Amino acid sequence: MLHFSAAYVGLATVAGFIWWFVYANDGPRLNYSELMNFDTCSSRDTTYPCSVFDDQHPSTVSMTVLVVVEMFNALNNLSENQSLFVIPPWSNLWLVASIILTMILHLLILYVHPLSVLFSVTPLSWADWRVVLYLSFPVIIIDEILKFFSRNSTGLRFRFRLRRPDFLPKKELHDK
Repeated sequence: MLHFSAAYVGLATVAGFIWWFVYANDGPRLNYSELMNFDTCSSRDTTYPCSVFDDQHPSTVSMTVLVVVEMFNALNNLSENQSLFVIPPWSNLWLVASIILTMILHLLILYVHPLSVLFSVTPLSWADWRVVLYLSFPVIIIDEILKFFSRNSTGLRFRFRLRRPDFLPKKELHDK
């Protein structure tokens, strides 16, 4: 179960980075091929300045996606098999408080100038936050689907049992 969520976390983080370069209104809106060849920018003719790759925005979006998706993962971990609809977040107020504290600290890092300089990040716009939430929220859906299958497949894995003849009860040995 964990592998699907972890794979999604990685994909969402990379998607946040790519989104800013390719699709964001305040981004450079590069072609995907231009982004993939960023390392040769200075040695070829481009329609954009190579300094676009020094912008802190894409890494800030990626980092924020990572923070938010992990907060959603924390909610997912209220129970290994039960849905968030069965065990609501407020059933563990310590977890809710830690998520709130983490998000407050992240917001301070993004929006308080000395901290943003120290952490090399830049403030995000509302459009950026919408994309962060769009990229982060599916981890809850993925986990809910995995939990559903986990609850409803109990015992399916162990229907076929191998037994060694020397461990069979005496009755089963006589039947053979």
